[in-house]
Amino acid sequence: MATTHLLYLHGFRSSPQSAKAQKVAARVHDRHPGVTWWCPQLPASPREASALLMHGIADWPLASMAVLGSSLGGFYATWMAEQTHCRAVLLNPAVNPALDLQKYVGEQTAWHNPDDHFFFRPEFVDELRVLECGPLARPQNYFAVIAKGDEVLDWHEMAARYAGARIRLLEGSDHALSDFDALMDEVFEFLDLSIDSPSS
Repeated sequence: MATTHLLYLHGFRSSPQSAKAQKVAARVHDRHPGVTWWCPQLPASPREASALLMHGIADWPLASMAVLGSSLGGFYATWMAEQTHCRAVLLNPAVNPALDLQKYVGEQTAWHNPDDHFFFRPEFVDELRVLECGPLARPQNYFAVIAKGDEVLDWHEMAARYAGARIRLLEGSDHALSDFDALMDEVFEFLDLSIDSPSS
């Protein structure tokens, strides 16, 4: 079934203004204007973020929705896909953010707006642990784009986490996937967006 509703989840300290989010949004609007698109600003609290997301998709048709997540957004996307059994694309997804983000407890600034400050609280680490999932229930629903050149996350951990899923392993690249333009066709082919579905 073609995808009629697409959710994009940004990474830690990122926002809907990220380059990848903007590029995906532009392509959806240009080529798939009937697809419902949602790219929310995620709260720093994982508990609040997960509640926001589940509330936001409450009326979506689960059989024809998909989620695309980058970095921490990839962790959230995996949690959502396990809840809904929807299709998911993961871009250098965080595998163990409860461990990785412990060192970021404290005041942080947003990448795309340095004037925007938020506090990453110690309890957020525990909230991340609550969202951890076991082995993928339906590996065929996942497509992971993983860069060996990722300077933030270990590509071995990402590849092991998504074993059995479709994986695009990039020999170089970086955490931000600066060469994302060259990957978009493959990402959209997997997402299989509807061409003329009415928006809702």
